[in-house]
Amino acid sequence: MTVQPREQWATRAGFLLAAIGSAVGLGNIWRFPAIAYDNGGGAFLLPYLIALLTAGIPLLIMEYIIGRKYRLSPPAALRRMARPAEAIGWWQVAISFVIATYYAVIIAWAVRYVGFSVGQQWGDDPEAFLFGDFLRAPDTPGFLDGFVPGVFWPLVVVWVVVLGVLAFGIRRGIERANKVFIPLLFVLFAALVIRALTLDGAATGLDALFTPDWSELGNGSVWVAAYGQIFFSLSIGFGIMVTYASYLGRRADLTGSAMVAGFANSSFEILAGIGVFATLGYLATASGVGVDEVAGAGIGLAFVAFPAVISEMPFGGFFGILFFSSLVIAGLSSLISIVQVVVSAVQDRTGMRRRTAVLGVGGLVALVSLVLFPTESGIYLLDASDHFINQYGIALAALVGLIVIVWVLRQLPSLQANADATSAVRLGHWWRICLGVITPVVLGWMMVDSLRTEFQENYEGYSTGFLLSAGWSVAIGALLVGVILSFMPWPAGGEDIDLDMESPADRKER
Repeated sequence: MTVQPREQWATRAGFLLAAIGSAVGLGNIWRFPAIAYDNGGGAFLLPYLIALLTAGIPLLIMEYIIGRKYRLSPPAALRRMARPAEAIGWWQVAISFVIATYYAVIIAWAVRYVGFSVGQQWGDDPEAFLFGDFLRAPDTPGFLDGFVPGVFWPLVVVWVVVLGVLAFGIRRGIERANKVFIPLLFVLFAALVIRALTLDGAATGLDALFTPDWSELGNGSVWVAAYGQIFFSLSIGFGIMVTYASYLGRRADLTGSAMVAGFANSSFEILAGIGVFATLGYLATASGVGVDEVAGAGIGLAFVAFPAVISEMPFGGFFGILFFSSLVIAGLSSLISIVQVVVSAVQDRTGMRRRTAVLGVGGLVALVSLVLFPTESGIYLLDASDHFINQYGIALAALVGLIVIVWVLRQLPSLQANADATSAVRLGHWWRICLGVITPVVLGWMMVDSLRTEFQENYEGYSTGFLLSAGWSVAIGALLVGVILSFMPWPAGGEDIDLDMESPADRKER
């Protein structure tokens, strides 16, 4: 097998922008504000900050170290630690494959809504327009039912852009794209926030978000929500940061980069909270209702509540273009990183050239996306897949990976030494305590709490048959694919990929 030289980021800034672009995604805009509002308002920021410092940044550092040390994708890097651990890496790749297929669809919706904003084409009932006129969703979910051209064609455009960026590689593709996407995203969103703060009722919305309810700090579910938000918003647990860090130079500062990326992501989440709730405060004031009656999260917030605001406010079309363009850019930067996990793993496994891997493997991801989701029941399939792959894919894979790396293989001391050798901020005992005790306990509790809720009632009232086929089967299937791929033999020389790029110290340690 021909060994391809490992690409590298051109600059540290390029890597940081790509890492921030991966972390800052759709969830920052439509998930964090609602989570904070429902869990103590301003008081939520305390457990949120603690979660960032005790779980988010420590996990981010660990993934950076693994990627930089082994200079390989998750399956190959974990294989270097111990051959059985390779299954965890392929599990993460399968999770990324699943997420990429439906994440692109939401971006396609946002693309259409940029155009819809110009004339407020959703009319007087944004909810009926979304589910009826645009998505043509039936009352009950099915599989591969009616085709929806209005979703299919923008989805094609999204995949052309993503695969085009990936085909140009790390420096000329991903790095250059994020040098445009991330500054543009912050400019657009800053303009959106400034406009939102000038609306009548903005102060009412901000009071609803930031007024602290300190009594909520005694509620365990609030702390679980804080750790869950940090975990899901930082793109950790499914191979992205290991993959991105594998393209770093040997002397890169890892701890400093993790702190910059972590705090940049959290800063954007708080900025998003300000923009979203200032806007919701305006809608509540204009409608003569409380903020709690218009507050929401996810698809309902982005594609129902915000169109309602746009229809009510002066120059609403411009506001809508800003908001949905922000969603498109945030989504694209994250989707690129997700697909790169799959591409990188296949390259390391086969020695395939980048453009061949992008067109072959990336094209397969796009094909699955285009077949399953531009259908009338696509939104139901998306909802169920997203819920189960997040709760029992990403979080569970991270928990298993952490237990194996920390407790079974006892890799933290060597990983810490690797980071301390090149980082400005040295890791202390706090890092090992966080990863060895705090984070596994919290992730374990999240699993128990989520499963208890799952078995009490069906998610969103869906039928058991639909949840088994579109939810549980997706989460369990990703795990099985990971295990099966780990048993497939590597081609001759495959285990020695990139050994020629190791330093003598690395070879000795290995």
